[in-house]
Amino acid sequence: MAQKNVAASREGYLYENYRYFHLHDTAGQERSFHYHDFDKIVILKSGRVDYTVEDVTYALSPWSVLLVKNHAIHRAVIDVSIPYDRIIIYLNHDHFKNLMPDSKMMESFENTGGSEQCLLLPDRQGIAELERAVEDYESLERDQRFGADTIRETMIIRILVYISRFSREYSGEVRQESGEYDRKISAVLSYINSNLSSDLTVDTLANSVYLSRYHFMRLFKEQTGTTIHSYIREKRLLYASRLIREGVPAGQAAQESGFSDYSTFSRAFRDCFNARPSDIKK
Repeated sequence: MAQKNVAASREGYLYENYRYFHLHDTAGQERSFHYHDFDKIVILKSGRVDYTVEDVTYALSPWSVLLVKNHAIHRAVIDVSIPYDRIIIYLNHDHFKNLMPDSKMMESFENTGGSEQCLLLPDRQGIAELERAVEDYESLERDQRFGADTIRETMIIRILVYISRFSREYSGEVRQESGEYDRKISAVLSYINSNLSSDLTVDTLANSVYLSRYHFMRLFKEQTGTTIHSYIREKRLLYASRLIREGVPAGQAAQESGFSDYSTFSRAFRDCFNARPSDIKK
């Protein structure tokens, strides 16, 4: 997919209730920041990879589980010297949430605001349960008999139930940030995401971490792979799209996400989502 000149590109589409991938490769390139319109589970079987989700970096270990909420900007940095074996599951959040509303099965994704919540490290028993669930799903992956799709979805629910248990018991350790500049950019990212409706000028953000305008812009681009203007624009558009999906009028959503001019918002929205705000509501 061609990279857009924004903070992150949208990757992948989900037209089903879920999609399951078991991928084996040694891809070592550093992925650019991207996001999805659906929830995503990453289960590492082997390899060494650091995942950055928004402003926090997690070091994955075998059978750790990473939860990436829809619209969260993220990327993976992979060690090319070690085979990278992982399971990726895309999920339609609303489908599974409504399927078993009393179970609170999808709360794990809804509670990923804190840095300790995205990465789950199950104990030995938890790993054994997760491994069996994965093997059972894959044993039926090619089954085309009557009811096979339903059985496979129950296997996904089984995995989600285990993950829901893990999220209550085993939170993962955040990888230690290295260097003063990492901490400063992390602080800026957190501030932006908490103040999207505010006037987020480069000078204000640079001054908040005691950097000159030039050094701040250079450092931000160096560590995130995008410009500060592009990152703010993308996050505002993602927030606006969420508000519109929740029923907020487009004009109000534009204002609450930091756009003072609706025509500017509408053009940026079409460029980002290839759709008008009214199309997102539909």
